[in-house]
Amino acid sequence: MKENKNLVMAIALSALILFGWPYIQGFFFPAPPAPPQQAQTTQTQTGQTGAVDSAGVPTIPGMPNAPGTAAAPITREDALANAPRIAVETPRLSGSINLRGARIDDLTLSDYHETLEDGSPAIDLLQPAGGAQPYLVQFGWSPMDGLETPDGDTVWAANGDTLTPSSPVTLTWTNAAGVTFEQSIAVDENFMFTVTQRIVNGSDQTISAVPYGRIFRGAKPKTQNFYILHEGLIGVFDGKLEEIKYDDLEDKPQGKESFATTGGWMGITDKYWLVALVPNQTASVNSTFLRTGTTDGQFHVNFVADPTSVAPGARVEMTDHFFAGAKETLRLDAYSESLGITNFDLAVDFGWFYFLTKPFFFAIHWFHSVLGNFGLAIMALTLCVKICFFPLANKSYKSMSKMKLLQPKIVELRERLGDDKQKLQSEMMELYKKEKVNPLAGCLPVLIQIPVFFSLYKVLFVTIEMRHAPFFGWIHDLSAPDPLGLLTVFGLVPWDVPQILHIVNIGIWPLIMGFTMWFQQRLNPPPADPIQAKIFGLMPIFFTFILGGFPAGLVIYWAWNNSLSILQQYVIMRRMGVAIGGGKAKDAEE
Repeated sequence: MKENKNLVMAIALSALILFGWPYIQGFFFPAPPAPPQQAQTTQTQTGQTGAVDSAGVPTIPGMPNAPGTAAAPITREDALANAPRIAVETPRLSGSINLRGARIDDLTLSDYHETLEDGSPAIDLLQPAGGAQPYLVQFGWSPMDGLETPDGDTVWAANGDTLTPSSPVTLTWTNAAGVTFEQSIAVDENFMFTVTQRIVNGSDQTISAVPYGRIFRGAKPKTQNFYILHEGLIGVFDGKLEEIKYDDLEDKPQGKESFATTGGWMGITDKYWLVALVPNQTASVNSTFLRTGTTDGQFHVNFVADPTSVAPGARVEMTDHFFAGAKETLRLDAYSESLGITNFDLAVDFGWFYFLTKPFFFAIHWFHSVLGNFGLAIMALTLCVKICFFPLANKSYKSMSKMKLLQPKIVELRERLGDDKQKLQSEMMELYKKEKVNPLAGCLPVLIQIPVFFSLYKVLFVTIEMRHAPFFGWIHDLSAPDPLGLLTVFGLVPWDVPQILHIVNIGIWPLIMGFTMWFQQRLNPPPADPIQAKIFGLMPIFFTFILGGFPAGLVIYWAWNNSLSILQQYVIMRRMGVAIGGGKAKDAEE
């Protein structure tokens, strides 16, 4: 009996730690403030200050970057004005391509904004070199045998002034020997770019070059630092997912990790946004994750394909892709299918419970298409899960009702045997055996709910579809905590609550959830041990404060799930003639 109660307590405490640790950690061990942004000085792989091109992008061995002097960061607007550009205009993207170095370094996501407030700026994803946080994509050829290739300071000629889904652009540059390099860039109506590189050998000698693609991020961004979310460098190499956080790369030898692959993809992921290189899926490439720079680091993701030889008068071309946009699950799946990209959906961090999390996402997405609200979709999914597990939960609740029915006899045993705990446990086990009651059956609903809860938590936390999705009333974003806090008198007294008090600034939905948890606990038989009973009595309070900082959609799920469980359990108890306080109900007594 004691072991059973300890198991229940272990399950409850494990769930509390599992779901509450990020908030406990943030409350007692807040992250140190981010270091001030430094000028773009860099390090080579040996740790010494290295060369940068005139735009401040570090030289990477094997990739052409002209030496230059790093300058102090300038504004985004000034950085954009420093070089000739062609515009990028699509239904979902706006920005420009820098003709100096053929860099895609200016992209804004037109559909997504920083906050829900009117006039909130759209998300600036890629940023020009020279600014405080450069973030760019570049394709090119590394030289071999003295071949002159375009570098970071090369100014390309363009055959148009605007890149749109219906009008690709071609960039051209010819060296002194008559070798012409071309980059044809196309974009679809969403977030995928196609880059076709060509070499036309107008010289009288056979030439060789190595095609490459690269992503450069000039500073570590602000991250959520949640253990269930990966932010940093990511890729799929020969079908295997690799994830390296920004800080972990610093601990790698020479700040570098290398992978060989045929197909796959590699890039840098934020919580909701992704920039990824997608090399030709039939080509063998070598990819590198690299950290350079001082202070907060600068990060490089690149791939290098096999060397290519071009005879005099001949031409060669290679087509690659890159993605720059929102991690919309259905969109990633569509690209994976149409372009044959292996596991492209793993850019969304569905986690260990992928086999549950992604189906939950699809189910919620379908219910949303029918009901028109993600909150209602979550509630509909919860009802479906309850129906699927109804037989198992029904058996569990019947067993708990039997235990509740035996409560007066257990109290009688406790009074009769007093402090003889060994005899008390023995007599209780005999009673359970005689009445055919399994005291462990009450653990089953908890065991079922933990993976479901965690999977739904992941869906709400990591999928962009839930970002800024409204429910009803005051819930305007299901992925954010309930905004009406206790310390603001639920929005009646607006003031900036200090960070240290956020854990007690719980909203209305967490209070509703806490009440349903308490009421459901009242329907369950209490532990025989008074100390355990007190601990269990405090669990609704603990979970109310811990879940107060969780996404509102998750709290709504928990409250709705509790309500369905209460209804189911209450009906069973009434049918079995069990009173809420234990024993037979009055109308069931003879």
